[in-house]
Parts: sequence; C-alpha cells; structure tokens
Amino acid sequence: MDTKQALVLGVTGGAGYEIARALIRRGWQVRALARQPDPARLPQAEWIAGDAMNAGDVAAAAQGASVIVHGVNPPGYKDWAKLVLPMLESTIAAAVISGARIFLPGTIYNYGLSALPFLTEDAPQQPHTRKGRIRVQMERRLEAAAQEGARSLILRAGDFFGPSAGNSWFSQGMVTPGRPVTKITYPGRREAGHAWAYLPDYGETAAALLDREAELAPFARFHFRGHYFSRGAAFAEAVRAANGGNGKIVSMPWPALILLSPFVRIFRELAEMRYLWDETAELDNTRLVSFLGHEPHTDIKDALTWTLAAMGCFPEAADHAPGARPWPA
Repeated sequence: MDTKQALVLGVTGGAGYEIARALIRRGWQVRALARQPDPARLPQAEWIAGDAMNAGDVAAAAQGASVIVHGVNPPGYKDWAKLVLPMLESTIAAAVISGARIFLPGTIYNYGLSALPFLTEDAPQQPHTRKGRIRVQMERRLEAAAQEGARSLILRAGDFFGPSAGNSWFSQGMVTPGRPVTKITYPGRREAGHAWAYLPDYGETAAALLDREAELAPFARFHFRGHYFSRGAAFAEAVRAANGGNGKIVSMPWPALILLSPFVRIFRELAEMRYLWDETAELDNTRLVSFLGHEPHTDIKDALTWTLAAMGCFPEAADHAPGARPWPA
C-alpha cells in the first residue's frame, strides 16, 4: 500500500502543526511548505522553502499529495483581509492540478447573532463582522471549487488552546506566557457558554477525517465540539485548578480596549469578536460523531497542565503532568 502524502501550509502555526503531527503518527508522509523552513520544529516532515502566496510554489510542493492542509495565515494577521483569499486561491489551483483534497481549519466567525446559541454545520451564515464575512467568502469559494475538481473539508471549532497555540485568546488574553499565573483574565460574560478546542485533540480529529477522506462529499463540513463550558467562567476556574488553585480571575477591561482600538490593531481584532464572548455559542458535533464514532477528548486538567507548562508558566510541570499524551512528542 502506498504511503499517503500531505502538504501542510502553516505548519509553524498551532493547527497546522498539530494536524501534521497527527498525520505523521498515522503513517502519512508530510511535506511542510514555509518561507523559512524550520526542520527542528517537526523533524519527521520534509521541509520545502516556498511561499503560500505563490501559486507555483504551492503547486510544486503539492505534487503527489492527496491532501493539502491550508492552515496558513498572514504573519501577525497583518493585511489579513487583503491576503487571505489570494492565499486560498493558490491552494485551490494546486488542488485542481494534483487532485488533492483541501483541509481548512474553520472557525465560528461565520455565524452572526442570529445563528446562536446552538450551531450546526448548515446553520444560516449571516455574519456582522469583517472577519466573519471573509470566512464566509472562503467557504463559498471552496464550495464553488468543488465544481472545478478541488474537493475540500472544513472542520470548525471554537477558540484554540494548547501547547502549540501561539496566537490565541488563551495565550494573548487570558494568561501571560513565560510567567507564573497570578491573574486569569476571562474575556466573556461569565454565565455565557463558550467552546474551546484543545489543539492536539483537534489535530487528531482532522487526521482521522483525512484518513477517510475518500468517503466524504466533495465539499464536507464538520463541527468539533471540544471542551464546551455552559458557564464560560468555569474554563477560567479550570485554568486556576491546573495552576494548583492559584490565580485571581478577573474580567477583561473591555472599555479600555475599545478606547484604544483605533490605535492598536490587536485590540480592534479582539473587540470585533466580543459578541462570541457575551453570547452562548455551542457547536453541535452530531455529524462528526456519527462519522468517526467518537471525538478525541483530553481531560481538561491534563490539557491545561500541558498548555501552561509549554507556555513557560510553570516549567517543572513538564516532568510530572498527569496527562497520558506527552508534549512535545
């Protein structure tokens, strides 16, 4: 039996990295396309120098691949609105040539207030934010690309956290990397439900779906439930428990962020998605469980212990964390 091959764009990011690791564990040969290859990050992959914005680079790297993981974003999300669709076009062009299926890590930004609180894959997408509208454009483009011969798979999830999640609400808004956790800033209304996605679980789910991608529709969509908290502040309490019971839970200073948002890009990005913190958003994974039989799910205390250890919040935890899944592998 021939070894399956996957091209991963964005392996230096959290989702791309964890999907690549999960595919390798399942026996896939993984190629990683990056402007600056970093073999030490994932030695088992074949690293290729190239730019995801360059259709020729992507097409050349995708030769022989049955899957292209489109996990790439512009650095620091700078010019995201201008670059994200052209980057996707490069991937679609490569998929048409190679016959590969595109995997897109999805978000719930597609959904506006009218779709909340319980989100199914086919719920109406009526976003009222800039990022949400662009996400809808991306998914519609992939749906149209299926008619051109480019099949795709989208796995939507809530907010990412995990050892490899560099750009996330958790690592940029709730706790401070590299320091002991003395304060846990919760961004949302404490009684509103919120969904979190532990990246190693998400990567394993993506790989399980891609192992069976031949069984999927040309344009397939699934929801990853992850760690859902019907009372959102319970996640902050779980962080405190993983931190040995230490850390004061405080609310995010939204008035100050909104006041400074015209001058600080990251504050603008945060403020735009505030509605997903103030309102309940729960993903329905019935379709996923029906197809796979289960959804990978690491115990929340283990997941947070590994995450905080990898962030340098208590490095000694790496030696005695209780989780069965070591990180890094």
